[in-house]
Amino acid sequence: MATTTEITIEDRLKQLYALQSIDSDIDKLQILKGELPMEVKDLEDEIAGLDTRVGKLEGAIQDLETEKTNHVNKIKEAEILAERYKKKMDEVKNNREFEALTKELEYQELDIKLSTKKIKTAESNIEIKKESLTNAQEKLAEKKNDLEAKKVELEKIKEKTDKEEIKLNKKADKQRKVIEDRLLRAYDKVRAAYRNGLAVATVERDSCGGCFNKIPPQIQLEIGMRKKIIACEHCGRVLVDSSLTDKK
Repeated sequence: MATTTEITIEDRLKQLYALQSIDSDIDKLQILKGELPMEVKDLEDEIAGLDTRVGKLEGAIQDLETEKTNHVNKIKEAEILAERYKKKMDEVKNNREFEALTKELEYQELDIKLSTKKIKTAESNIEIKKESLTNAQEKLAEKKNDLEAKKVELEKIKEKTDKEEIKLNKKADKQRKVIEDRLLRAYDKVRAAYRNGLAVATVERDSCGGCFNKIPPQIQLEIGMRKKIIACEHCGRVLVDSSLTDKK
C-alpha cells in the first residue's frame, strides 16, 4: 500500500532499487536450487509411466500364460477324444460310422496342431514381453535411485536456502509496502518480462545495465539529476545512476 507522505523522486528510485536488490538475492537462491525441482518432477512423472508400463507388461504376460494353459488343456482334451475315436474305429460295423469317426479324428488332430502352434506363438510372445518387462524394471529401479539422489541433493540445498529465502521474502514484503501501487505494478510487469527478473538497472559505461544499449548523454544527465523516473527506451527497465546505488 502506498504511503500518503510526499516523497521525492530520488526516494522512489532508492525504494525501487532496494526492492530490486532484495528480489535479485531471492532469484540467486532460486538459481542455487537450479533445475533440481523440475528434474525431480520429471523423474516422478517418468517413474509413474514406467510403473504403468510394468503393470501392463505383467498383465500381458499373465494373459499369455492363461492362453497357453488353455491351449495345453485343449490339446489334452483333443488327445483323449482322439484315443476314444481310435478305439471306436476298431468296433465300427459299417463304412458310414468309420468315415464319421475318421473325420472326428482328423478334426481333433487339426485342433492339436492349431493349439500347438498357438502355444509356440504364446511362448514366443511371453519371452518378448518378459524381456521388455526386465528392461522396464531395470530402468524403473535406476530412475528410482536417481530420484532418491536428486531428492537428497535438493533437500540439502533447501536446508541452506529456505531460511534465507523466508527472511528475504519478509524483507521484500516490507519494502513493497513503502512503494506506491503504480510503480509496483510497472515494476512487476517489467520484472516478469525478463528471465533475470531485472526491472531496475544501473547505467554502466554509458549503457543500460539490463539490455546494454547505449544511453544518450542527455538522458544520462537527467537520470543523474533524479528529478523524474526514466525507463530505458529499449527494454523498459527503470534506470538509476550508479552513485545512487552506493547510498544505503
